[in-house]
Amino acid sequence: MKYNIVSYFFGEGFRNLLKNKKSTVSCLGVMCVTMLMFGLFYSIGKNINHMVKEIEAEQGMQVFIVTEATQDEIDEIGEKIRKINGVNQVTPVTQEDAYNQMKERLGDRQSLMEGLEPSIFKSSYLVTLTDLTLNSSVQNEINELENIDKITSSNETINNLSTIGRWIRIITGGILIILIIISVFIISNTIKLTVHARRKEISIMKYVGATNNFIRSPFIVEGIIIGLLSSIISVLLVSGLYSFVANKITMADFDLGVTVLGLGDLLTQIIVVYALLGMGIGIVGSSISMRKYLDV
Repeated sequence: MKYNIVSYFFGEGFRNLLKNKKSTVSCLGVMCVTMLMFGLFYSIGKNINHMVKEIEAEQGMQVFIVTEATQDEIDEIGEKIRKINGVNQVTPVTQEDAYNQMKERLGDRQSLMEGLEPSIFKSSYLVTLTDLTLNSSVQNEINELENIDKITSSNETINNLSTIGRWIRIITGGILIILIIISVFIISNTIKLTVHARRKEISIMKYVGATNNFIRSPFIVEGIIIGLLSSIISVLLVSGLYSFVANKITMADFDLGVTVLGLGDLLTQIIVVYALLGMGIGIVGSSISMRKYLDV
């Protein structure tokens, strides 16, 4: 019995699509364009967030140790810093390393360092973070450790990156919400045409005792089919377009200093998001279009 009901719902859903070919095709076309834009903005947003994260991973602080500290004490400080929440990587910079770095910076003026010994420099640790918003709390915890001389940090750069990342998420999220609303409106109007054409049939079904869910189900199936078909077409279009653009950027002569996400990194996410989005938009759109005709 349940099988017959389900087959009836799907049969009616497909019949509605085929009966209104022009509106179905136009709806698919507009939906594909809308979802293509969704996919492009989604991909751009993911890549920008990825690039910001890569830049964030290079930002951090340099923790200088007092010159009186022994090597064991320096090593102990390094271990304690690694255990602090929010710390990503801890790289030791010895006095010898600091001395050589200064010589490299001076370039042709290395003669200025004649007579100087590595011992004039302080040992330090370069510390990167998992999340730049934890910069202040990590600094406070490090300052509580013994034998810390000072901490230098590009706080302005860190704050700017955090702000950029936050606004990118807000703008991308806003655009995606607008596109979802547009998609719901398109499917709702398309199914409304079918519902309007069958309004007398719906009234008779209501009169003989059919439940709202029974009447609504074929139209929900129609909305889901349109949503899923749009999703499948859009996934193919976005995948092809993204691969083309990503390859061009990767093979370009200029160096961005950051990497672009490969299609493999995004494809699973795009398929899942599109499938859920397609079904969700179909269900919501068809439900909205049915409300007027079920209130009889």
